[in-house]
Amino acid sequence: MYKDRTILCIIPARGGSKGLPKKNIRILNGKPLVVWSIQQAIQSNIFDIIMVSTDDNEIAEIAKTNGADVPYLRPAKLAKDDSATIDVITHAVEYYLTVGKKFDYTALIEPTSPLRKKDDLKNATQLLVDHEEIADSLVSVGEIHMESPFIAQIIQNNFVKPLMEKEFSKIFQRQQLSKTYFPYGVIYISKTDKLIENRRFYQSKTIPYFIERWQNYEIDDKIDLLCAEAIMKENKKEKL
Repeated sequence: MYKDRTILCIIPARGGSKGLPKKNIRILNGKPLVVWSIQQAIQSNIFDIIMVSTDDNEIAEIAKTNGADVPYLRPAKLAKDDSATIDVITHAVEYYLTVGKKFDYTALIEPTSPLRKKDDLKNATQLLVDHEEIADSLVSVGEIHMESPFIAQIIQNNFVKPLMEKEFSKIFQRQQLSKTYFPYGVIYISKTDKLIENRRFYQSKTIPYFIERWQNYEIDDKIDLLCAEAIMKENKKEKL
């Protein structure tokens, strides 16, 4: 809770993963991947409930052992490769309503984005609540460096073509590029009523929470896992 606002934190961690089998419980720097997000959420001391939404018994046991709430196993229809995250979030919010718990804000923190600073979750949540009169949600974003959409290419009829041809024709140096940002799963947070009404974290008034370049990773395969582990070892003082 912050400023009398109740806040639910949801960590989605399904059992299936094609790119990296058992991804959410792969060991990263000595801990199962999902445990990093659970412990970071607990350490932030800002959330009223920290819940893990999973369809997997092993993940559920690990989550419970490390202090997360796992009130149910996620239905199979919400644990498919193409299941929408917003449906998982809505399912969790509606469950808590059935047990008499309503939240002003709902946060999503993804276990695949464990490269968080110690105060990221607290600072981001406070930033949104402190600006609740002018903003409805917040998304963590990292600046795009070498893979800007302005210089991205597509393959068309077997030839390399600019994705944004008009803009690409004007660019001669990387320094000319406008700053662009990519959303990372460090944290997404929204007023719960807006989240349910619009079925997204991107509201008409969404503010950014800027993360550093070394945090711009999402773990989807073994290479990502190796990179994240190397970064964690290099930046021990920055993280939980």
